[in-house]
Amino acid sequence: MRNEGEVAMSLLQQDATGVDDAALGEELTKGSSHVVWATIAATVVVSIAIGTYMYVEQTPPIASGEIVAVWAHPQHTETSGLDANGAPMPKEEVDQVMVFTQVKLQNRTDHPLFLVNVLTNATLADGIHSSYAANSGDYERIFVAYPNIPVPHNTPISPLDTTINPGQTVEGTFVSAFKMTKQEWDARKKLDYTFSFRYQPSLTLAPQVPITER
Repeated sequence: MRNEGEVAMSLLQQDATGVDDAALGEELTKGSSHVVWATIAATVVVSIAIGTYMYVEQTPPIASGEIVAVWAHPQHTETSGLDANGAPMPKEEVDQVMVFTQVKLQNRTDHPLFLVNVLTNATLADGIHSSYAANSGDYERIFVAYPNIPVPHNTPISPLDTTINPGQTVEGTFVSAFKMTKQEWDARKKLDYTFSFRYQPSLTLAPQVPITER
């Protein structure tokens, strides 16, 4: 026969065992729940990735283009050392590279495309340097200010007022300017262009033609 102490001890052991089993079951349930949620999350991520890939692959580009020619004109200028009244002032030296680019752009949609800006991007050792293309008026003023500039004076394309109708191809030249020396320009690693359209994705083009320095 068991005495009262043994019975009490036996009951305590049974209660403890029951608590451990319940806790273990709860932990197993929690672990299973975590696995289920992790599986659901992974499935959602994969579905989004597949959907994005299919959208990008099946959606045709709104525009295509070609860089026809590129002319780079490094220029070093020095101020006269006189202000507007003829008084002496410190001279200043300025180095810049003007990049003239002839491009063809084609509208591949069934609605007009409105070109809003163009960025010329030069990648140097310290990162990407970008310059907005000048509008057609400033393009023309360059040839007035520098009549002997050794660059072809072509029909300009303006990033501010160019509309490309459905199926139409437009061609023209624009200019961007970088404040850098010829040595810095020559050390560039990459050159490309970003064409931005109103309410539409941008088009990035890299020249497949040699860059002519004048």
